[in-house]
Amino acid sequence: MSRILLKLSGEALSTDHHYNDEVILGIAEQVKSLLEKKCEIGIVIGGGNYWRGRTSENIDRTKADQIGMLATIMNCIYVSEMFRSQGIETRVFTPFLCSSFTELFSKDEAVSSMKSGKVCFFAGGTGHPYFSTDTGVVLRAVEVEADAIYLAKAIDGVYDSDPKKNPNAKKYDEISIDEVIAGNLQVVDMTASILARDNKVPMFVFDLTAKNSIINAVAGEFSGTRITV
Repeated sequence: MSRILLKLSGEALSTDHHYNDEVILGIAEQVKSLLEKKCEIGIVIGGGNYWRGRTSENIDRTKADQIGMLATIMNCIYVSEMFRSQGIETRVFTPFLCSSFTELFSKDEAVSSMKSGKVCFFAGGTGHPYFSTDTGVVLRAVEVEADAIYLAKAIDGVYDSDPKKNPNAKKYDEISIDEVIAGNLQVVDMTASILARDNKVPMFVFDLTAKNSIINAVAGEFSGTRITV
């Protein structure tokens, strides 16, 4: 079975400013099923439910990005604990020290843990400002030599324009990362797209809310978009 990195949005895990435990436990159930099939899993979670970029000109960009990094750590700790309540062993890694809250990222430790059936959460982005969670997920995928990245979104694939604004938007079943970059389709940000292209990491985009969406995406039985490299 493959080694995958799953990207979840913070907003998808919350409702009315609270964590949606039903959604998180549903994800845990799917992850547990994949682990039983010997799939090795790493997870990155965005922080948008807490913080989305600089909200005031009075806040320095570097500090704003650091707040965003902390938001992803809170999400990963919460979801990790929810997974543990379902019998899934986990570890939470960050690119900087967070006292005893998390562990400092190490490729060897992460790979060893995934091989042993633990789910590894990669929180805190890249650890540096001006880099998004998108870049963080691709960076970790490259470092742990993941076979693919699975982007669970609130939309069912990649379109040539925003389907909320354009009812005639075309959905792609498959598209190359070069076409994504050339068309500035913003599946992930440009830095992340180029990193994925240069390191030949394919991506799969799918609707998280669909039944068994993660299981089906990993099995290739889904109606999302494959991004080839």
